[in-house]
Amino acid sequence: MNKLLKPIDDFMRSSSSGSIILIFATFLALIIANSPLQDWYTNFMQNDFTIGFTESSFHLKEPFYLWINDGLMAIFFFHVGLEIKREVIAGELSTIKKASLPIIAAIGGVILPILIYIFLNVDTKTAHGWGVPMATDIAFSLGILQLFGKWVPTGLKVFLAAFAIVDDILAVLVIAIFYSMQIHWNLLLYALCILLFLLFLDYKKYFSRFIHFPLSVAVWILFLKSGIHPTIAGVLLALTVPATRRTSLDNFFERIKSSVQTFIQHKEQLQDNDILEEEQVDAAHEINSLSKKISSPLQKIERDLNPWITFIIMPIFAFANAGVNVTNQSNLDFNLVWHIATALILGKTLGISIFSWVSIKTKITNLPSGVTFKHLFGIAILGGLGFTMSLFIANLAFKNHALLSAAKIGILGGSIIAAIVGYVVLHLVLKKNKDIKKAG
Repeated sequence: MNKLLKPIDDFMRSSSSGSIILIFATFLALIIANSPLQDWYTNFMQNDFTIGFTESSFHLKEPFYLWINDGLMAIFFFHVGLEIKREVIAGELSTIKKASLPIIAAIGGVILPILIYIFLNVDTKTAHGWGVPMATDIAFSLGILQLFGKWVPTGLKVFLAAFAIVDDILAVLVIAIFYSMQIHWNLLLYALCILLFLLFLDYKKYFSRFIHFPLSVAVWILFLKSGIHPTIAGVLLALTVPATRRTSLDNFFERIKSSVQTFIQHKEQLQDNDILEEEQVDAAHEINSLSKKISSPLQKIERDLNPWITFIIMPIFAFANAGVNVTNQSNLDFNLVWHIATALILGKTLGISIFSWVSIKTKITNLPSGVTFKHLFGIAILGGLGFTMSLFIANLAFKNHALLSAAKIGILGGSIIAAIVGYVVLHLVLKKNKDIKKAG
């Protein structure tokens, strides 16, 4: 049985597995949306789903796809918020020196796609979709980079991860400021009061799931009803999760040694008996408790959420949003398809490359160790892989079904081209570097 399960376990642990599942969910949605099952798919996603008591005012009623986009994606954004906080506190965004290149690259990768899109859509009904091509999909881009294995310099992986985090921050700000509805300030004020209380608990280094979870649900509902997109609540709630350990390292090592010593003293008995003695059970519980406390709540929650985000939430989002019928689009806005694809591919490539090159040449930033500008150019092309965040913003920007379908086709087409071209360029660059090292 272990031999049968090992390949599955290895796949689930591999860094590219999430991207593979995401691709599968995307193509499954496209196949169903262009098959006789199209009506079933559409009706299923648009069916209302109610939580609460329908006879009273204490209920939420939304189409199923909105529960995914407003609910499950709030958890995704919560995870993004945890990553942002970790990177700012102790990661690649913790100092100006570390953060300068990915920040400048991300800014260029946002400005150029927006400018190209605006230029192509001046005075048109699609002009308000300028936010769609600004985002890079971190899961897909990192997944493609991981396909090269040991060929990839560590500095390049770090750059892409940090760049994608900054890119997510900018996308979150754009969603909050430009793609929210009419705001009900009283509800937003209640939500902010709860957030301030949670920040106070963070300041006191206190965390309890029994307090944070119900209050987080309350904040999400208040944001949903206030007009600010509820995914923003996910990011803000993540910033209230403490990033400090609940036990000191000295105390951890001392108590761990004591508990392990209990097992060592009875080592011979353990080999012949599957039933632990009472002292050994207590020692096992002590080790388990200490292991949980040595990680901060932020790191523990981020780690616990990661498989849910990778293998459930993102594939469900892709399945719900990538299902566009491409065979029956007589009224498809081909200009919008072309404009989004162009802004993604050309805008991201030029924006990331030019801003990075200028910052490096002017000595504002430095290239990471082992990384050349050719590497960065390949990453810049991969930056045009918008997908998750682009699809999300498209749902906010285009309420017209025909325009939304065109936007999705543009995103999918542009992302596929960016992925293929980016992979080929990186393959050539990394292979050349590998050959040079072998020759040396």
